[in-house]
Amino acid sequence: MRTIEVLFVIVILLSAFLITTYFAVLPSPSQAFGTNLRELSQSTLETLDANGVLSATVFEDPNDPAWADLQRALSASLPPNMVYNLSIYDLTADSQGVVTYQLTNSISDASFGADSDAASLMVTSPNVTFTQDPQKVGESTGQNITMYILNCNDANGWWITGYTGQSLAEDVYNLLSPYFTTTVLLNSTADLQLLLENSPALEGTIENAVVVNTFGEAVPIPDDYCEGGSHESDGYSGGSYAKYFHTLGSLTRQHNWTWTSIVGYPFYYVTNTNYFDFAQNGYGIYGMEDVRTAGVNAFLQGLDGASYSYNDAGTAAGVGGVQFTSEALERCNYYGIYPFPNQTASRALNQSIEGIYHLDRFASVFKLKNGRIAAATFRHQDGSGALTAIGLTRIPDIRVTALALLMYYNPTVYKSEFGASGTSRLVTLQLGQQGGT
Repeated sequence: MRTIEVLFVIVILLSAFLITTYFAVLPSPSQAFGTNLRELSQSTLETLDANGVLSATVFEDPNDPAWADLQRALSASLPPNMVYNLSIYDLTADSQGVVTYQLTNSISDASFGADSDAASLMVTSPNVTFTQDPQKVGESTGQNITMYILNCNDANGWWITGYTGQSLAEDVYNLLSPYFTTTVLLNSTADLQLLLENSPALEGTIENAVVVNTFGEAVPIPDDYCEGGSHESDGYSGGSYAKYFHTLGSLTRQHNWTWTSIVGYPFYYVTNTNYFDFAQNGYGIYGMEDVRTAGVNAFLQGLDGASYSYNDAGTAAGVGGVQFTSEALERCNYYGIYPFPNQTASRALNQSIEGIYHLDRFASVFKLKNGRIAAATFRHQDGSGALTAIGLTRIPDIRVTALALLMYYNPTVYKSEFGASGTSRLVTLQLGQQGGT
């Protein structure tokens, strides 16, 4: 009996093997053991395009000598046993959007057997000019928004190692001025005083403005707001300049500003190199005086419409490495601004400020970490004023500030192409192996 069982098993296994062999479809020898022709074709086209050879040739007349140079470059890019056919097609579209492909030229070195593969690439003419025309911030709602940049020549910065407030002001201007109807550099603390007092002598529109402080943890202060000045009551109280930051918060609320701190602990020092000529911050930077942790609390009190009360409770702290949100990564591509997506936050604001000061958080640049926010815009819930705070460690990357403001205001970028007719051609590269089947 066991012998018969064994014979049955052998017959079943042999039948299964024969059936599988009969119906199996095996790849050709070149596909199984040779080059991946499609991948080679694609990489060859991309290499030639990156080197400028394709775009410089495929729009030329078929009799132009550049075609011979392209053929030599193509032959040099492929293995010696490879045959090819390079074809170029012009693209036209009718009013219904139907695209027609018309062969304009081709180069080939041999005929193909049964086995070949191809890839294609869209090539743009080097003569095409692309422009980006950004929408002005506030334009969609009929607002005329001015950006004021603190560029005070009588102030020093802190937590901006390697830069000055003035050099950073220039960087902010170059990055963001195309997005604003008017951009004004406040070149002295006297100019800043014009802003604080809503002076008609100041260029721009003060209501709904964006104010960018480029001096890091220090904020310029006019002489009149210092101790003994005509506006001392708006700048100095109880031995502290925290009252000045309460005034800034109140003005931010009154005029619906977006006050922007580019790096570090916001409102940590006041700076005026004329008034504080012999005062320094303990690290050898003269022209400034400590306010410390009471500064940001005082500003937020003013933004919230609350009376001034000295409060030196810690509001910001370090959380180490932080990563961009998905929204920030997407906006980087949209606006063409590319800060490094992983940064170090040593001055991230505590999430608790949102409840204490009635703030809503918008446009978070980095993911929330340990209950702290490394960079975002905090707008008061009644819509009167906002704070954009970038709590990163030094050295400042001004592109993070630009990204934060663009994420908050979200202006449209209109992209234009000049000379659009005939600016793109489709290039296909068919490859085959000599000796293949």
